[in-house]
Amino acid sequence: MKEQDKIYSSRAQRTGKFLKTGAKVGANYLKHYSKKLVTGESNDAELQEANANDVYDALSNLKGSALKVAQMLSMDQGLLPQAYTQKFAQAQYSAPPLSYPLVVKTFQQYFSKNPLEIFEDFSRQSVAAASIGQVHRAKKGDLDLAVKVQYPGVANSISSDLKMVRPVVGAMFNISQAEINHYLAEVEGRLMEETDYHLELERGLRICKECAHIEGLKFPQYYPEYSAERVLTMDWMSGLHLDKFLETNPDQETRNRIGQVIWDFYDYQIHHLKEVHADPHPGNFLFEADGSVGVIDFGCIKVLPPKFYERYFQIMRPAIEQDKEEFLSLLYDLEFLLKSDSQEEVEHFQAVYADVLGLLGRPFFEEEFDFADKSYFEEIYGLADVYQNDKMIRKAKAGRGPKDAIYLNRTYFGLYNMLHLLKAKIKTRSAVDQLFLA
Repeated sequence: MKEQDKIYSSRAQRTGKFLKTGAKVGANYLKHYSKKLVTGESNDAELQEANANDVYDALSNLKGSALKVAQMLSMDQGLLPQAYTQKFAQAQYSAPPLSYPLVVKTFQQYFSKNPLEIFEDFSRQSVAAASIGQVHRAKKGDLDLAVKVQYPGVANSISSDLKMVRPVVGAMFNISQAEINHYLAEVEGRLMEETDYHLELERGLRICKECAHIEGLKFPQYYPEYSAERVLTMDWMSGLHLDKFLETNPDQETRNRIGQVIWDFYDYQIHHLKEVHADPHPGNFLFEADGSVGVIDFGCIKVLPPKFYERYFQIMRPAIEQDKEEFLSLLYDLEFLLKSDSQEEVEHFQAVYADVLGLLGRPFFEEEFDFADKSYFEEIYGLADVYQNDKMIRKAKAGRGPKDAIYLNRTYFGLYNMLHLLKAKIKTRSAVDQLFLA
């Protein structure tokens, strides 16, 4: 993959690049409708693919939060057209990398040394590149290391990038501005944390220690002496990313074992630690033939406030909507319903959220759940139609639901999607689940 020898770090440069992309997308639409006018033919898939390519190429060169949002949207299966989902998924671990001189510049800034003055060996080319940083392989004595280097200017451009992305996301994907603002306000806070590698090192050390008892999980050791605000050094972890692992055609027993490890990891974090690794895309995990799973990124952690945690799992109880008084009270507590809602809106959103919450919580309601079930995921993907075509949602003047639910819901959807790709059948009822969902 071609390396970038420069990074667009100033607001003017990034805005200019984004505007050029908008012009390309406009030209694609003009070409599409001109062809339709002349020939009478219309190929929407071709239009979406052209737009997805142009938008991804621009965002992958800009790096940072705009590309991160694209990556996040690609995980929300069914929200975007297929062309965008497939293209944006590349941001998980195969974005265009930065050239070696830019990496050296970062090391000079934080260590006053180049990489080969710190490590005995350091790969000039990155071995993986995502939205916020890229990874190089290094050696130090007997240590085999992974060194994550953040792209220059990413932290300083988060707010301005999200302002640029806001109207484009709404126009292209038919999402109301109220919902976008609600979503991006929470995203900005998590992205600021994700660019702080000191914080990631601290969280990685803590969560690795807390979850060390879960059989089948593997974590890297971190090295503070070779880390800085924008550089993070840890053990090199063996294993394959999910797509490559599935190409080895693992048997069902191995798929189930891996699925159980991942489920137990998330279940323990959510219900015992009250904080969760909230970036469950395949690029953050490494899979082995023996059924073990390596976790390699703790940049995005969502802390669950006690009151939100309690209310969230109360409303996830099976058939909660049948207790109309309690269900209504919880909807107001969690701001799915607003005090300004008309009676028509209350009745409408009450029905919508009963369906959505019942669907999301379904795996909790059974002793075992088969994530290979296509019909279940067709229902989940169908949620996009609800949000894109619901007139009341489209006209909303305020975002609905607690901001704390944004990353937790995203965590569950990402987790479900990984388990679906694995086609894993696992035990999904823990003791804590039973306490809340009885």
